[in-house]
Amino acid sequence: MSSNSFSYNEQSGGGEAAELGQEATSTISPSGAFGLFSSDLKKNEDLKQMLESNKDSAKLDAMKRIVGMIAKGKNASELFPAVVKNVASKNIEIKKLVYVYLVRYAEEQQDLALLSISTFQRALKDPNQLIRASALRVLSSIRVPIIVPIMMLAIKEASADLSPYVRKNAAHAIQKLYSLDPEQKEMLIEVIEKLLKDKSTLVAGSVVMAFEEVCPDRIDLIHKNYRKLCNLLVDVEEWGQVVIIHMLTRYARTQFVSPWKEDDELEDKEKNFYESDDDQKEKTDKRKKPYTMDPDHRLLIRNTKPLLQSRNAAVVMAVAQLYWHISPKSEAGIISKSLVRLLRSNREVQYIVLQNIATMSIQRKGMFEPYLKSFYVRSTDPTMIKTLKLEILTNLANEANISTLLREFQTYVKSQDKQFAAATIQTIGRCATNILEVTDTCLNGLVCLLSNRDEIVVAESVVVIKKLLQMQPAQHGEIIKHMAKLLDSITVPVARASILWLIGENCERVPKIAPDVLRKMAKSFTSEDDLVKLQILNLGAKLYLTNSKQTKLLTQYILNLGKYDQNYDIRDRTRFIRQLIVPNEKSGALSKYAKKIFLAQKPAPLLESPFKDRDHFQLGTLSHTLNIKATGYLELSNWPEVAPDPSVRNVEVIELAKEWTPAGKAKQENSAKKFYSESEEEEDSSDSSSDSESESGSESGEQGQSGEEGDSSEDSSEDSSSEQDSESGRDSGRENRRTAKRNSKEKEKKTKQGRTPVAKDVSLLDLDDFNPVSTPVALPAPALSPSLMADLEGLNLSTSSSVISVSTPIFVPTKTHVLLHRMSGKGLAAHYFFPRQPCVFGDKMVSIQITLNNTTDRKIENIHIGEKKLPIGMKMHVFNPIDSLEPEGSITVSMGIDFCDSTQTASFQLCTKDDCFSVNIQPPVGELLLPVAMSEKDFKKEQGMLTGMNETSAIIIAAPQNFTPSVIFQKVVNVANVGAVPSGQDNIHRFAAKTVHSGSLMLVTVELKEGSTAQLIINTEKTVIGSVLLRELKPVLSQG
Repeated sequence: MSSNSFSYNEQSGGGEAAELGQEATSTISPSGAFGLFSSDLKKNEDLKQMLESNKDSAKLDAMKRIVGMIAKGKNASELFPAVVKNVASKNIEIKKLVYVYLVRYAEEQQDLALLSISTFQRALKDPNQLIRASALRVLSSIRVPIIVPIMMLAIKEASADLSPYVRKNAAHAIQKLYSLDPEQKEMLIEVIEKLLKDKSTLVAGSVVMAFEEVCPDRIDLIHKNYRKLCNLLVDVEEWGQVVIIHMLTRYARTQFVSPWKEDDELEDKEKNFYESDDDQKEKTDKRKKPYTMDPDHRLLIRNTKPLLQSRNAAVVMAVAQLYWHISPKSEAGIISKSLVRLLRSNREVQYIVLQNIATMSIQRKGMFEPYLKSFYVRSTDPTMIKTLKLEILTNLANEANISTLLREFQTYVKSQDKQFAAATIQTIGRCATNILEVTDTCLNGLVCLLSNRDEIVVAESVVVIKKLLQMQPAQHGEIIKHMAKLLDSITVPVARASILWLIGENCERVPKIAPDVLRKMAKSFTSEDDLVKLQILNLGAKLYLTNSKQTKLLTQYILNLGKYDQNYDIRDRTRFIRQLIVPNEKSGALSKYAKKIFLAQKPAPLLESPFKDRDHFQLGTLSHTLNIKATGYLELSNWPEVAPDPSVRNVEVIELAKEWTPAGKAKQENSAKKFYSESEEEEDSSDSSSDSESESGSESGEQGQSGEEGDSSEDSSEDSSSEQDSESGRDSGRENRRTAKRNSKEKEKKTKQGRTPVAKDVSLLDLDDFNPVSTPVALPAPALSPSLMADLEGLNLSTSSSVISVSTPIFVPTKTHVLLHRMSGKGLAAHYFFPRQPCVFGDKMVSIQITLNNTTDRKIENIHIGEKKLPIGMKMHVFNPIDSLEPEGSITVSMGIDFCDSTQTASFQLCTKDDCFSVNIQPPVGELLLPVAMSEKDFKKEQGMLTGMNETSAIIIAAPQNFTPSVIFQKVVNVANVGAVPSGQDNIHRFAAKTVHSGSLMLVTVELKEGSTAQLIINTEKTVIGSVLLRELKPVLSQG
C-alpha cells in the first residue's frame, strides 16, 4: 500500500503535467514561440523566488510546477541550487517532491548534491518510510566514487529496515552501487543473500534483479529460497514476475535433468520394436533408469501456469519461454493459446510474440496448427507484422493445409504494400521447395506474375523462379522459353538481368532460343541498364563457348560496344571476357579453362527460414529478437546428465525464522514504540491494509465501525485515497491525530447520520499531496473541536486554500438536452440539464437533473440505470430505481457524474422492466466548473503563476455594442459556470472558477482593445479544458 501511495505522490503531478504539455503544444502558434521562451525564463525566476520564500505553500506550489516541467521534458537543472536548499524542509510534501527532483538531477549536478550528503544521511533515519526510501534513492543516484562507503553503509542499514518498501529500494541501490564500484561485489552479495530470505512480495522481484546484475552465477544463493520464490511468484508485481521467471528458467536448466528424455525413450521404443532380443537386452542394460520429474521441477511448472492468464504481455511471454525451455514437450502446448491471445495487443507486442512463435513453429509445428487462421494477414497490419505472419504460415504449411494457404497467398500478392507482396512471392517459393506436391502449381503461378506491372513483384518472381529452376533445371525447359518471350515486355532491370542469367546457364537446353535472345539484346545494348549489360556480356561469352558458329560475330559486336561504354565496370568486364574466350598470342593459361569457368555447375540456393538459427538464444530476450548476443545476455546451460543433490533446497522452518528476525530489533525499549512499529510493519507488508483498518481496530472501536457502515461507495473510495495520501506523514503527526480524535469523538457521535464521512476524521494530515485542496460545498462538514479548528486555520499548505471560495452560480441556463427521444425509448422520453449546483453525491461530481416523461397510455415500470460504459477513472452515482411512472406522468431525478475534468462521453443504459436503451451524456466544458469568489489582487497573483504553457488567448472582433459590460457578462456566464471578479479597470472583465474534479483554477479575462477588438485570455493548469473553453467562448463573444 505504501509503495502505491508513494508512486502516486511521485508521478501524479508529473503525469498531469505531461498531459497538459502534450495538449498545450497544439495551442501555441509558431509566431508565439519567442514569447513562450521568454516567459519560461521569467517563470524560472519566479520559481526561484518562490523556493526562497518563507511560506511552505509557495515552496510546495513551486515544486509541483518544477516536477511538471520535468514531466514535460523541459530542462529544470538550473533550479538545482534553489531546490536542494529545501531538502531539509520539515514539510513532508515539499521534501517528497524535492527528492523526486534530486533523483532526476543528482547525477548531473554531483558537486551540489554532495553538499547535502549529511541531510540525506539524516533522512535515512527519518520515521517516515517514504523519506527513508527517497533518501536512499537520491544517495545512490550521486555517482561519485568518494561516497561509495556511505552508500554501502546505507544499503546495509536499509536492507534490515522494517518497511518492505525501504528494503525494495535497497535492492535497487545495490545495482547502482555495483555499476559504480564493482570491487564491492562480495559485500553486496552478502546483502543480496540477506534480502533473498525476505518474505515480502514487494522485495522479491527487486532483489532477484540485483542478483541477476551482480552475481548471476551464484546459483547456491537460490537453493534455500527456490521454493519460497516459486510460491511467492503469483503475488509479486508483474515486472518482478518477469525477472524471477527468467532467473528460475536458468536455475532449472542447471539443477534438473531433461524432461525431454521421456519423449526420446518413447521414440526409441518404436524404433526398437523389430530388433532382436539380444540387441534389445544389451541396450536395456545400458539404458538409465526411467525418467521421473523432480518435485521442485514440477512445483515451478505448476506455479507459473496461472500466470499465462496475466494481463501483462511480458509475464505471459516469460512463462511461455519457461515452458518451452524446461517443461516436457507434451505439456508445452498450453502456451500456444496464451501467445495467440497476445496477438490482439499493440503492434510492438505482436512483433515480439510473432518472432518467438516463428522460432517455435520451426521445431514444433503441431503447437500452432489449430490456430492457423490467427496468423492470416490483416489489411491494417504494418509490414513488419505481415512479414512475420508469412514466416509462421510458411513454417506451418503441410500437405493438408497448403491449398488453403496458397489461396490466401494469391490475395496477398495483389496487396498495395509491394514490400509485403514481394515477401509473399518468396514465401510461395519456399512452400514450393518444402512441399513437392505443389512445386509445379507454384511455378505456374509465379510465371503468371511475370506480367505484373509492378517491378518489385516481377523482379521477386524472377528471382524465386530462378532459384526453383536451379533445383530441377532439366524438367522446366518450357518455363525458360516462356521467360525468354517475356523479355520483350518486361522493363525492370533486375528481372531482365535474371532472365538473361537463366538463359545463359541453360543455353545448351534451349539452343535455338538463346542466340535469338542475344541478337535482340545486341540491338538494345546501348540503352540497357548497367546490370543488364553485364548479363548480356556473360550471355555472349557463354554462347561463344558453346555455339560459336552462330554467335561469334554477335559476341564480338557486343564486346566492341562494351569496350567503349561509359561505365568502367562494363569496360573492365569486356576486356576480361575478350582475353578469356578469344584466343590470341597474348592469352594466358586461363583461356583453356574458359568453358569450365563460365559454365561451372552452380549450387542450388537453399531456401530456409531466417529464424532457423535463433533457437540457441533464450526466447523472449533481446538477443533472440536481434539474433545477436546482446550485452548482459546470460546463456541457458545444457541439461545435466545427472541431477545435482535435491536436498540443498530443503529448508528448516526454525532456522528460517531465526534468520528472519532483524538483529537488534526484536525487542523494543518500551511498549508504545513497539505498538507503533508493529502497526507500521503490518501496513507496509500487507497489500490490502489501509489506515482506516489499522486505526479503527486500535482506537475507534465498535463505535467507529458502526458509523462507517452507513457510508456510500463513493465516500469510501475517496476516504481510502485520502488516507493513502496522508500515510506518508503518519508518524510525524500521530500524536496530533490522536488528540484531535479524542476531543472530537463525542461531538462526532452526535452528528453522525446516514452519510457522514467518518473514515476521513478530518485531521492535520488530511491534505492532498499534489492537487490543490478542493473545498467541498454541499457536504455536511464533520463537527470539529475548537482546538482542531484553530490548528486547521493556522495551516496553509496550498496556495489556493486562501483564495478559492466557491460561490453560488450567477446564472443557470434553462437549456435542456435530449437524453432519450420518445420514439427511440418506446414512449419513454428523457431530458437532462445542469443545475450548476455542487453535487450532493460527491464533491468531485457534476450534478445533473434528469426529467423522465411517460408519453404512452400505459404504466412504465422499474425505470433504472443498467450497464455503465464509462472511460477509465470516470464515476457515476445513479438515481434510485423508479417503481412505476403513470401514463402522461413526469418525474425529475438527480444523479452525479465525475467526468475527471474532461468532456468525454458517459455512456450507460436507461432501462425499464422490458427494455434497455443506450444513452450518452456529454458535458459542455462550462459545466465542469464551479464559480469562485476572489479579489482582484488574488486573481492577478494566481494569473501570474499560470503563464507560459498554462495560458491560451485569442483575438475577438465584434461590433462595439457587443462589448458593453452587461453583454460580455451575460455571454460568458451563459457558456461557463464562472464567478465575476471585481475589476478596477473598465476595459478589463475578469471571471474565475475552479474545475469540479481537481479544483484547478480557471481564470478568464476579456480585455477590450481600441476599435472593435478584444483579447480573450484563459489561464489554467488544465490546458485541455482551457483550449476547449476558448473555442466555445470566442464565437459567442464575436456574434451580435
